[in-house]
Amino acid sequence: MDRVVRALHRFHVAAPIPANLSGLAGLAHNLHWVWDAPTRDLFARADAPAWAATGGNPVETLQLISAKRWVELSADAEFVTAVAERCDALERAVREPRWFQARAETPLREVAYFSPEFGISETLPQYSGGLGVLAGDHLKAASDLGLPLVAVGLFYGEGYFHQ
Repeated sequence: MDRVVRALHRFHVAAPIPANLSGLAGLAHNLHWVWDAPTRDLFARADAPAWAATGGNPVETLQLISAKRWVELSADAEFVTAVAERCDALERAVREPRWFQARAETPLREVAYFSPEFGISETLPQYSGGLGVLAGDHLKAASDLGLPLVAVGLFYGEGYFHQ
């Protein structure tokens, strides 16, 4: 009888991100990149083959960038400036008051939004169709309005389509 042995753990050794580009990690780990084309373009510019190979996943893209490429990027003043600009844009998006913050009279403090799936990005396969896409659109609208919304869903260990 043939047995299939599955790996218990996987790890990837990635080159460290240079200090002057360290903001890329924060950009990759905040879902703002999903709706911000200039941030997505920045990751694609960092390493186009890695961006394509990961299907546009910024976290995985950063893990695939070689040490040699990091040296090139950290010496590229235009790229370093672009990273700083995108980090500033993310900071503004997170910190600047939105519509909801002007409504001090509301008793609403936090909203839990339950959905079994959220269509946020193709790189996060947590949706199968219309319901997930609609839920993802609701998250984007809530973010734009500054609503204190927390999304609660299911995390499929193998991805939605591989269950």
